[in-house]
Amino acid sequence: MSSVIELYEKLASAADDKTRARIIAEAFEALAERYPNLAETATRRELSETELRLTKEIEQVRADLTKEIEQVRADLTKEIEQVRADLTKEIEQVRADLTTEIEQVRADLSKEIEQVRADLSKEIEQVRADLTKEIEQVRAEIKETELKLTKEIEQVRAEIKETELKLTKEIEQVRAEIKETELKLTKEIEQVRREVREVELRLTREIERGHAAWLRWSFLFWVSQFAGILLILWRLWPAR
Repeated sequence: MSSVIELYEKLASAADDKTRARIIAEAFEALAERYPNLAETATRRELSETELRLTKEIEQVRADLTKEIEQVRADLTKEIEQVRADLTKEIEQVRADLTTEIEQVRADLSKEIEQVRADLSKEIEQVRADLTKEIEQVRAEIKETELKLTKEIEQVRAEIKETELKLTKEIEQVRAEIKETELKLTKEIEQVRREVREVELRLTREIERGHAAWLRWSFLFWVSQFAGILLILWRLWPAR
C-alpha cells in the first residue's frame, strides 16, 4: 500500500508525460525485480487487470488523500481561529494591563518630577543667593582693585613724564655734544685736508727732483756705455 501511495505521489508531482512514463517504467522494473517469474506466468490479461487494479488503487488513494487534506485543512482552520481568538483576548488583556501599568508609572513619574522640581527650585534659589553674595563681593574687590590700579597708573604716568623730561634733557645734551663733536671733526678734517695737500705738494716736488736725478743718471750711464764701446772698438781697430 505504501508503494502505491509513493507511486501516486511521484505521478502527481511529475512535470510532464515523459516524466510520468519514466516513473511508470521504473515501477514496472521494480515490480519485475520483486517478482522475477512474473514475465513467465503473467499474460496480457493479467497485466491489464493489474494495471486497472493499480489505477483503481491510485484513484482510491487520491480520494482518500483529498479527504484527509480537506479534513486537515478544516481542523487547522478551526485551530487557527481558536488561536487567533485566544491571542486576541490575551493581547487585549496585556494591553489593559500595560495601560494600567503605564498610567501608574506616569503618575509615579509625575510625583517624582514634581518632587525633583521642588528640590531643584530650592537648590536653585540657594545657589542664586550664594552667587549673588559672591558677585557682590567680587564687585567690591573689583572696585578696590580698580582704585589701586588707578593710583598705580597715575604714579606710573608721573614716572613716565619725569622720565620723559630726563630723557629730553639728556637728548638735548647729547645733541649739543654731537654738534660740538661735529665742529671739532670738521676742523680736524680741514686740518687733515691741508696737511694732505702739503704732503701732496712735497711729494710732487720730490718726485720731480727724483725724475731729474734719474734722467741725469740715465744720461751718464748711456754715455759711459757708449764710451766703453768706443774704447773697445779703438782697441780692436789696430789689430785689424
